[in-house]
Amino acid sequence: MNIKQAKEDIKNAVSAYLTKDQFGNYVIPVERQRPVFLMGAPGIGKTAIMEQIAQELQIGLISYSMTHHTRQSALGLPFIVKKSYGGEEYSVSEYTMSEIIASIYDLMEVTGLKEGILFLDEINCVSETLAPSMLQFLQYKTFGRHSVPGGWIVVTAGNPPEYNNSVREFDIVTWDRLKRIDVEADYEVWKEYAYVRGVHPAITTYLDIRKDDFYKIETTVDGKSFVTARGWSDLSDMVKLYEQKQIPVTEQLVVQYLQNKKIAKSFAVYYDLFQKYRSDYQVDKILSGKAGKEITGRAQAAKFDERLSLLGLLIDALVGVLREVFAQEGAVMELVNCLKLMRADFVVEKDFTEVVRRRILAERNEISVGKKAGNLSADREYILNLTIAALDGQLELTAQKAPATGDAAFKLLKADFDKRKKALTKNVTQTDTNLTNVFQFCEEAFQAGSQELLILVTELTANSYAAHFIGKYGCQAYFRHNKDMLFTERKKDILAEIDELMK
Repeated sequence: MNIKQAKEDIKNAVSAYLTKDQFGNYVIPVERQRPVFLMGAPGIGKTAIMEQIAQELQIGLISYSMTHHTRQSALGLPFIVKKSYGGEEYSVSEYTMSEIIASIYDLMEVTGLKEGILFLDEINCVSETLAPSMLQFLQYKTFGRHSVPGGWIVVTAGNPPEYNNSVREFDIVTWDRLKRIDVEADYEVWKEYAYVRGVHPAITTYLDIRKDDFYKIETTVDGKSFVTARGWSDLSDMVKLYEQKQIPVTEQLVVQYLQNKKIAKSFAVYYDLFQKYRSDYQVDKILSGKAGKEITGRAQAAKFDERLSLLGLLIDALVGVLREVFAQEGAVMELVNCLKLMRADFVVEKDFTEVVRRRILAERNEISVGKKAGNLSADREYILNLTIAALDGQLELTAQKAPATGDAAFKLLKADFDKRKKALTKNVTQTDTNLTNVFQFCEEAFQAGSQELLILVTELTANSYAAHFIGKYGCQAYFRHNKDMLFTERKKDILAEIDELMK
């Protein structure tokens, strides 16, 4: 299965394991909750989906790579205690608490979360001295004498033997105690994640053209040659920073992340071409409806590969403004909740700036706790930071105006909030215009019902920010082309059925 399907399987398993009966006991007792074993090639996104599951279920997440652990750090250090057996005293070895188990208790104390996921990666590549303890852990969920706390689900991951010479095969007894999920690389699924994460459009458009380059591991005379999903993601981060600092992106940089010389060279050449398209097409003009005949004519005359790159630039620009609307909406809703709480505090407190300052600290604390718990999404963090920035402005406003009463303080902040809400409405209108302008440009540059318009509609449909915006505010151009697309697909199905009947 692909990584998206694996995520849903694991999420469902965690939800089931955390289900309690009317007496507060887990329906499936802890000792019968099989650890999940996620088997997949390296760099495929196994750790990323664990973070997503923790965020969606709002539970804690502790992650460890077992190749970094020794028997002592996983099991604990031995110490000698005196015990009496049959009236005689003996020296007995016991162990301190495992670093891994202790980290769960630390997280529970800091965050207040009593349930979560303990994710142990590369468990089938542990050292020879740790292997027996690892097998015991998988069967009984204990390191030494210390068990994983109730409410903490064990999820593990490992690489198939062909990808790692250190892999140890489990016996049937161990496999029979695990819930095994095998996962394979899938570019279309990764692309959904890429949009949310903001992966550089040069990468997604390159891979749209050359999907076989997304994930490849080969053995050559020079050793291992590989390209992974993790490599593309990390390369994206560096390319964006290089562009920000105006540092040239070279083949030497690319090959540090895509460790396949042929693919690295191919992408480096494409990236230079992509930059030329970015300069030639002036996407900002297209979004603002000022493309002009020259840009439109160039798109009309372009080959399909160039058109695909142009669509990538347009979609990336649209996703940027759509994400901003989504975040501003979230910040406005967060500010509403803050205003309600501050209004109640204004009634009983006279230091109004302290009330606002306390709300700022509460928002910052949510970020801090969420990061420690491992369940804070990038979107939520951005929304909270926008909210903090707005509250900082309100704190400064409160200090300047020095309202005399709680009602006056609330009216002051409410007026500031109304300005921010109007700014959101203006941004929504502008974003709708951007969407309409892109569709209009594509209608002029490409034929109605063209593959390019089909790609545009499909990509916007699959993107979560676009789906949210269009579902809430609508977009006539999108609805019109989506309807045409569905009609065309239905027509193809009908013709196929007629052909089948005529045989």
